[in-house]
Amino acid sequence: MENRRYKWNNQQLRNHVKVLDGEKQPSIILKNATYLNSYLSRWDTANIWIDGDRIVYVGDDLPANVRETEIIDCEGKYLVPGYIEPHAHPYQEYNPLAFAKYAAQFGTTTLINDNLVLFVLLNPEKAFDLLEELDKTPYNMYWWCRFDPQTELSNHGEIFHTTDILQWLRHESVVQGGELTAWPKLLEGDDHLLSWIQEAKRLNKRIEGHFPGASERTLAKLKLLGADCDHEAMTGREALARLKQGYYVSLRDSSIRPDLDILIKELLELGVQKFDRFFVTTDGSHPYFYENGMTDALIKKLINHGVPVIDAYQMASYNIANYYNLEHLHGSIATGRIANINILGDPKNPAPESVLAKGKWVKRNGGALHDASRIDWAAYRFSPLSLKWSLTGEDFHFANPLGIHLINNVITKPYETDLDLDCDGLPPDHDECFLMMVAKDGSWRINTVVKGFAENLGGLASSYSGPEDLLLIGKNKQDMRLAFERMKEIGGGIVLAEDGQIIHEIPLPLIGRMSDLEMEALIPLEKKMIRLLKERGFRHEDPAFTLSFFSATHLPFIRLTPHGLYDVKNRKVLVPPEKRQITLI
Repeated sequence: MENRRYKWNNQQLRNHVKVLDGEKQPSIILKNATYLNSYLSRWDTANIWIDGDRIVYVGDDLPANVRETEIIDCEGKYLVPGYIEPHAHPYQEYNPLAFAKYAAQFGTTTLINDNLVLFVLLNPEKAFDLLEELDKTPYNMYWWCRFDPQTELSNHGEIFHTTDILQWLRHESVVQGGELTAWPKLLEGDDHLLSWIQEAKRLNKRIEGHFPGASERTLAKLKLLGADCDHEAMTGREALARLKQGYYVSLRDSSIRPDLDILIKELLELGVQKFDRFFVTTDGSHPYFYENGMTDALIKKLINHGVPVIDAYQMASYNIANYYNLEHLHGSIATGRIANINILGDPKNPAPESVLAKGKWVKRNGGALHDASRIDWAAYRFSPLSLKWSLTGEDFHFANPLGIHLINNVITKPYETDLDLDCDGLPPDHDECFLMMVAKDGSWRINTVVKGFAENLGGLASSYSGPEDLLLIGKNKQDMRLAFERMKEIGGGIVLAEDGQIIHEIPLPLIGRMSDLEMEALIPLEKKMIRLLKERGFRHEDPAFTLSFFSATHLPFIRLTPHGLYDVKNRKVLVPPEKRQITLI
């Protein structure tokens, strides 16, 4: 299957040359452009010719024949390459197309995307059809190949097997393997993982780590086994430790770990003056985090902390393209590259006034331009949840005192409650709630308690969770049940109920995980949910991460999985799930 991201056909190539020969007019000329020369790390001036989706000339000349060419005089403006997000999770309530459209308004024209949802839901052939359809949009999307689901799936071996892994790794739009959330298994001798890593390396593709808190010796071992980059440094010294072991380092500023201010401040204090092995990433944040920007906001932070301006832009473009072996297409304004260009009013303000993506204007003079790109998500099994069963009174029987203590957005530890759970509702003067995980097919449930989520929450139901489960949380069992029934009615989402009324909902009709709304409409919905939860005692920053990570076994310490209440450190089931009698409706 030909992939336009990697090559143009012969006729297209000949046509590009005809532009230089004067036999064909360029589609756009950016005249008198002061642009970032990524190779000399300086600002240069040139005329930039664009033919379709490609830059065909950068230099002093202008073509003789420009009758049908759009000519933009860029005097007084500054042009930089389109920004690249090196670590996107494009299913964080939003869908991949909505996220790409929104990101482009802030100058991020290229995304390196997690394939986990596609991998779990679709066979490779269907998934690759979707990748090809997304490629027809103005946005540049590349993908990872996941090696593990970062939770305990009941059918793990059926999904993550070598045949599909290799098909993904060998696909042209896949640029890396990982992220390696199952790295402890790799160190313990999992040769399946190691063989997949070796195949990625044979294909000259990168391996992304996920190594929070890893010691220097552990980092060295993982580098020897094939890891190339890691985005989990939380301090300047941790970032340097990775650099010293030969890693590239992705500096993260996300809704779960807003660390960039600390990271760059400490790196500069430690004397770092060379930045060509550093990137920046927003690491798949939730919608609210992007209200005022994306990669542009990270570049602004770098500049404000004293990183040289050109280095700051390189960390969001050229460095990433070079690392992923995409420098021939991305990361610079030069002949032969895809025409992803941001036009700025001031080099110290990375928020673009205008944006070209694949040679198409997606933003002009501060305003978004209409993009008719759409995906028939139902054709790829991204349909509303259809739950043909309901919960019964027996499902709301809570007795086990062993529960989960939420320490921050995602880190947990075990605890035992001394509350009487044989009641319709828990008192509001403490931070303990009922917590239920139930299989999407209704076959099992786990009833426990959670401390540290909220103090006065009636009920919450969420299909935004692990791939096999639904969550219910709250003080009041009737409100929990009401929220669940409403979540069913809307085909999936996050629903809050209180005193017998629905007080808020975020519909997620694409498999219960993603919205079909544009980001501009989704952001206020999520902001309202956060406000309502904080008013009811949620003390952390990002409740959507809390919901989705209750089942995430790549983090300590206690998780809910299809196998039961699970001790990650000791790999032990503490409380098994209960089988349910499914009542079809």
